[in-house]
Amino acid sequence: MPTINTDKVCYVVVKARELESEDEGVEADASNATDDGFVSVLTEEAFATTRNEISSFIDAMDIDEQIELVALMWVGRGDFAESEWKEAMAQARARHQGSTSAYLLGVPLLASFLEGGLAEFGESCELYAADRQ
Repeated sequence: MPTINTDKVCYVVVKARELESEDEGVEADASNATDDGFVSVLTEEAFATTRNEISSFIDAMDIDEQIELVALMWVGRGDFAESEWKEAMAQARARHQGSTSAYLLGVPLLASFLEGGLAEFGESCELYAADRQ
């Protein structure tokens, strides 16, 4: 069972969702997305503030919390089952090198995977979201 504070995980989930929905950094034009093949270009400037905020938050966590966050994401992604939590933690600890925030922010669907990981342990971000409104 994870010991990381659920509110910390939920903060990362909320910020990751913000990152996923940020403006893409291109000016609106009269073109048709269908005609353009739904192609758009992401720019670093479009989400730099949110990216820096979430990176700073993750980097400020202690190593054990960072390792749990990675293991929780892996459980939510289906790499490990809830019953394999100790193994997920051991793997996350063994593989830990470099920036945890850079690794996690490079994972598509990070927010969904973290929420899935929480759900495996009977937790959710519903109360966290309700407290923020």
